[in-house]
Amino acid sequence: MANALWDTRAISYQGCAAQLFLFAFLVGSEYYLLTVMAYDRYVAICKPLHYGSLVGSRACAQMAAAAWGSGFLNAVLHTANTFSLPLCQGNAVDQFFCEIPQILKLSCSDAYLREVGALVFSVSLVFGCFVFIVLSYVQIFRAVLRMPSSQGRHKAFSTCLPHLAVVSLMISTAIFAYLKPPSISSPSLDLVVTLLYSVLPPAVNPLIYSMRNQELKDAVRKLFPYMLL
Repeated sequence: MANALWDTRAISYQGCAAQLFLFAFLVGSEYYLLTVMAYDRYVAICKPLHYGSLVGSRACAQMAAAAWGSGFLNAVLHTANTFSLPLCQGNAVDQFFCEIPQILKLSCSDAYLREVGALVFSVSLVFGCFVFIVLSYVQIFRAVLRMPSSQGRHKAFSTCLPHLAVVSLMISTAIFAYLKPPSISSPSLDLVVTLLYSVLPPAVNPLIYSMRNQELKDAVRKLFPYMLL
């Protein structure tokens, strides 16, 4: 944002490291918090009578701390791994922010084993969270389909759909950004894809989650009288 406001494309080495760390930290923490939210919805729908004891204030604080702590450790690992490498391929990052793959292109050392170790650690965390989210929603949908009341099913689905939309958007864009075949990779495509996964999910988060707010619905209805919400 500062580069755009002051019409500059330069960033210091320390600033680039800080940017990479904060980006990895915030993206990782958001993904872990989305995993915690899947558990919250599982307990609310599948075990509503135990919700107060399973998801009390103490449990919420512990889960939030675990999510932020995991994001912090993941960001430290990737930042230390990336900036411990000697850079000798120039100082131009072919991206609009300091992204790990683009910085690694500037390295002149064989960092294969180090990259694989960091990648395996991150993929294990991401895949474990993904499996947990999927299993949570399998149980949720089974419980919802057993509900005798259509109003109860509608309420349960309206609780889960915003979360599912954010999770799907975040995972799909990130997978395409990092796992797309090298044959279709190009600087312009990399730029568009990075913009997609780094900007689009945070931009639509407030809209997706706030659509369950009745005051917002009433305001939208006044602006668009024929819209069904």
